[in-house]
Amino acid sequence: MKNKREEQIAAKKRHKEQLKKKRKIEPDFERAIPILTEKPTILIVCEGENTEPSYFNQFRLSSATVKPVGEGYNTISLVNRAIQLSNEKSYGQVWCVFDKDDFSDNDFNNAIIMAKANNFGVAYSNQAFEYWLILHFDDHQGGGMHRNDYDDKINQLIKPFKIDYDGKKSKFINEDFFELLNGYDKKTDKKRVDLAIYRADRNYKQHNHSNPAKEESTTTVFELVEELLKHV
Repeated sequence: MKNKREEQIAAKKRHKEQLKKKRKIEPDFERAIPILTEKPTILIVCEGENTEPSYFNQFRLSSATVKPVGEGYNTISLVNRAIQLSNEKSYGQVWCVFDKDDFSDNDFNNAIIMAKANNFGVAYSNQAFEYWLILHFDDHQGGGMHRNDYDDKINQLIKPFKIDYDGKKSKFINEDFFELLNGYDKKTDKKRVDLAIYRADRNYKQHNHSNPAKEESTTTVFELVEELLKHV
């Protein structure tokens, strides 16, 4: 009994000594300094000065900053401009957005090769960027429509929503039109942008890409949009 009693007393003594040591240690009230992580900037160098920049400017990203610039350059000269801009400042990604239009097959194809050689993303359209907009509403798979008819086709498709696209003059995609592009299609109950991505991807995969200039009614804008949606 005596040994047990002595052990209990010794245990209490050790406990008190430990409590005293803890009290002597001053608490650290300093907060950890937060580390601010800068968002990567996605530079989008566009051939068009209105349509494409106004479209990409509508994207609201949470984990990246989108910077579309409408340069008025085309094909190879546009890629050269992208190289110049990327040398002036560091960007997380650089994309080139241009159309086939009436440019030569050689210039169009070489612009794609040149952009990829510089590790740029390429969002081209054959024939024009408006084809990407059409795919949000219509499953058009090529042929039978010249790019000069794209604007009328778009307005025909969006007329039920009481929205107009002035593609012949301002070529500007406003907030209402952008919301419509990202709204839901009642027939499929899917987002229109998802339908456009699916349709563009399917059409793109129907070609071997050995000569993109001849692959009419194709667009790789969907690849850029998919990348942007990762940062929403």
